[in-house]
Amino acid sequence: MLRQLQPELLDALPATDPQAIGSRRDLRRINAWMGNARLTAACLSDASRRAPPRRIVDLGAGDGTFLLQLTRHLPDLPPGIEILLVDRGDATDDNVVKELATLGFRPRVERSDALEWLQAARVEPGTWVVANLFLHHFDAAPLRTLLAVVAEKASLLCACEPRRAALPLAASRLLGLIGANAVTRHDAVVSVRAGFAGQELSAHWPASGHWELRERRAGLFSHLFLAQRGATEPDV
Repeated sequence: MLRQLQPELLDALPATDPQAIGSRRDLRRINAWMGNARLTAACLSDASRRAPPRRIVDLGAGDGTFLLQLTRHLPDLPPGIEILLVDRGDATDDNVVKELATLGFRPRVERSDALEWLQAARVEPGTWVVANLFLHHFDAAPLRTLLAVVAEKASLLCACEPRRAALPLAASRLLGLIGANAVTRHDAVVSVRAGFAGQELSAHWPASGHWELRERRAGLFSHLFLAQRGATEPDV
């Protein structure tokens, strides 16, 4: 199945649009069923025990629910670390931000395009970047650009993306059975077609520097990618 990119309806809707609100509600349920926060946490658990992050940046954070669930699955995270929710939209849930603060973190919302924010961000040691259902929005050239900037600014990237395969595509066409709205039903199919398989993200990662790359299918429907600065490479 060749990778195909098409616009997703949710990206074009105002955050307050009823269809957008309903679709974000659908996505919270779908993410929970797919277990994306759990899968990402499992991918990060070893790194978290060895060298916990000093800050975590979530690209395309949406309402922030994914990042909140991720922190709950990573009990080894030290209190007081900075948590940055980066998204060009205005969908952040204030209750999520409050809950992150209650858990002992220092959350901050950054309303910005992800690439522009990364390019302007200062380099800080111990920066982790996470992304959930975000990288598949980028075609090959802008994806390479984004990953190159991440490699300059972070010591780790973990991304959980749609897996481009027959089973996820079939499942995406059945979301109407769980009451998903028209926006979600459209975007789910588009997301799977734009998703990843094999070692496609690894192939786009910059060749310079010493990085440990891992890429694999995860669960029934997801695709995981981890890039971690090697032990012999100084942290940024």
